[in-house]
Amino acid sequence: MTFQQLKDEANSRWGEIWDSNSSRLEIMLLCPRKERKLLELHGDMIDHGQPVMGIFHRPRAEAELLTEQGFDPRAASFQFLNISNADMGPWMQQLVTQEGWLRSTVELAPVPFALDIPNQRPFEKRTILCFRHPSLPPLANYFLPYPIHALVGKAFVSLPRRQAAELARQQAEILGVGLAKPEPEIVEVPVVEPVVEVEPVAIAVEDSFVAEMIPEEVENVALPKQEEDNITPAPSPQETPNVVEESIPLPTGDPEVDNTSPIEREFRSLIQELLDAGVDPSDMMTDPRLEEITERALAQNFETWPVFMQMVS
Repeated sequence: MTFQQLKDEANSRWGEIWDSNSSRLEIMLLCPRKERKLLELHGDMIDHGQPVMGIFHRPRAEAELLTEQGFDPRAASFQFLNISNADMGPWMQQLVTQEGWLRSTVELAPVPFALDIPNQRPFEKRTILCFRHPSLPPLANYFLPYPIHALVGKAFVSLPRRQAAELARQQAEILGVGLAKPEPEIVEVPVVEPVVEVEPVAIAVEDSFVAEMIPEEVENVALPKQEEDNITPAPSPQETPNVVEESIPLPTGDPEVDNTSPIEREFRSLIQELLDAGVDPSDMMTDPRLEEITERALAQNFETWPVFMQMVS
């Protein structure tokens, strides 16, 4: 983007904010490179009346021409401003009075053709105002490959706050963007319940309908009488002979035979006696009677321990 392109599109871009009859001029600002961001946002803190356009330029092949003047091109950022004459005072007041920026002039000259810069355009030399940070040395000449109005770079445009807000509002009204739509009016519609109309029915029709539903009287028809002679008594059921139920004796099983040895019966009897007396199984082993029976059982090859565990478990 160039200054000339911004001027050509100013009316379509900014409308009433842009005053084509306002006198404007170009100035040059030199600031330390680390403070370039502050210079980009400088317009947000200034109350001005017309758009201010700024383009930064970085010298490349022409940087050696600045070095010959004792100016380090890597230490500074170079900004060109296109500003209204009436806005230059408010724009520079803070920088000059509070930060001590210095005012001077600089001569803009075309880059010598010996540097062989592509698309280079010749133009007449001109002198413009220059404001620089106090930490930077003065600069007498600055070389450009194009005239200042055709200088290509990223443009920073600062619009007046009040007028910019009014312009944004007008554009929103024209485009219908950002405006709240009126809420539709809610109209309550009364709920009408459907009414079922019942046509009156003639009484004569009802009477005929009821008459059809009543069954006709049934005539009693006499059945023919059967002759008494032809009636034979029904045969009586045969008498069933009395059956005498005889009891069948159940087979008797063989009596159980106790095959346990006398010593086992004696051992079981003693253990059961101790259990009935509430003696703990661990205390039974100290009973002298159990010791005596155990000795006799061992003599007869009878194992007392399995029987003991069976009874106490």
